[in-house]
Amino acid sequence: MTEPNIIDGAALLDEVEAFHRRFNVFPHESAYVAVVLWDAHAHLLDCFESTPRLAFLSPEPGSGKSRALEIVETLVPNPMAAVDASAAALFRSASGIDGKRPTILFDEIDTVFGPKAGDNEQLRGFINAGHRRNRPMFRCVGDGANQTVQAFHSYTAVAVAGLGYLPDTIRDRSVNIRMRRRARNEKIEPYRTRIHEKEGFALRDRLAAWAEQAAEHVTGAWPDMPEDITDRPADVWEPLLAVADAAGGDWPDRARAACTAMVTASKANDKGSLGVRLLTDLRDHVMVGIDRLPTVAILDRLNALDDAPWADLHGRPLDNRRLGKMLADYMTADNEPITSRNIKTGGSVLKGYYASDLLDAWDRYCPPPPESPLPPLPRTETLV
Repeated sequence: MTEPNIIDGAALLDEVEAFHRRFNVFPHESAYVAVVLWDAHAHLLDCFESTPRLAFLSPEPGSGKSRALEIVETLVPNPMAAVDASAAALFRSASGIDGKRPTILFDEIDTVFGPKAGDNEQLRGFINAGHRRNRPMFRCVGDGANQTVQAFHSYTAVAVAGLGYLPDTIRDRSVNIRMRRRARNEKIEPYRTRIHEKEGFALRDRLAAWAEQAAEHVTGAWPDMPEDITDRPADVWEPLLAVADAAGGDWPDRARAACTAMVTASKANDKGSLGVRLLTDLRDHVMVGIDRLPTVAILDRLNALDDAPWADLHGRPLDNRRLGKMLADYMTADNEPITSRNIKTGGSVLKGYYASDLLDAWDRYCPPPPESPLPPLPRTETLV
């Protein structure tokens, strides 16, 4: 009995990368590494506890998002285009069509989650739940009174492409690649489905064969994470680093360099939720060097900030009611909701906020403060 041919994983991933480079221009080298590892990880889903989403996003059309998804489609197992798929269809398909788990590919994801889209909480829930193994979604199945509760397992690989941004809960579970239009000096080979699809399929079949050989090395693996990569980013990158380690060659080093670069860039560009943005702006721009400030002064300063959403929040400036509601979601160090308190100033009493009440929330939720903070503003007494 002859031994099966051992496939060189590193050389195979090199070929997959070269295939992408023929037809895709990604914004940085790390993106090529991440996409290739994602292609390979889709063949090894049963080895992992979680699967990152892959997102090609851009601010404008014509940035190569759909083409990137099209190339991915040729390289992953059982691709399923899901532009018009309902949540119910996806629940059932993720459990396996003809015994095969699909790789779901969502183009034009902005039509699902963009500002003009309707309520798609079921789809959002499906994409989020399918990030981790053994997180089924429960639905009633049947007619009328003859209904039973059935668990739908949604663990499957998902790649998306679209304009704008994803909801926070999906973005945090994704490898996010911000696509851009090609510059005049950036050339790619025209993609012809009838010709090049077969080349992608051949690579896909070799990835599947390599995955069978690599599965025992990947299953249960705990790859060393780069320094400071923890929590959700670690969940996202762990399967990709495990694939790189199994492939060998220079892929382990390239994968960790890509992980560090992309996570660092994401943190630098991510202002977090609207609540975290509010806390951060209060700390870094509004209450610098101030121990208390009346609400009216806080609103004036927030609404005057450039490159901030407060002056046009859902069509109107931030007001004291909305400010109070947003801050009440966070707690003081004494585990009490942050609320306005009386501030004595200029012989009168105004409602406002104390920095001491915000310190714990600043520490827990905000990114590290700038190395060179803005000059302190005048004290409270001079601000009315």
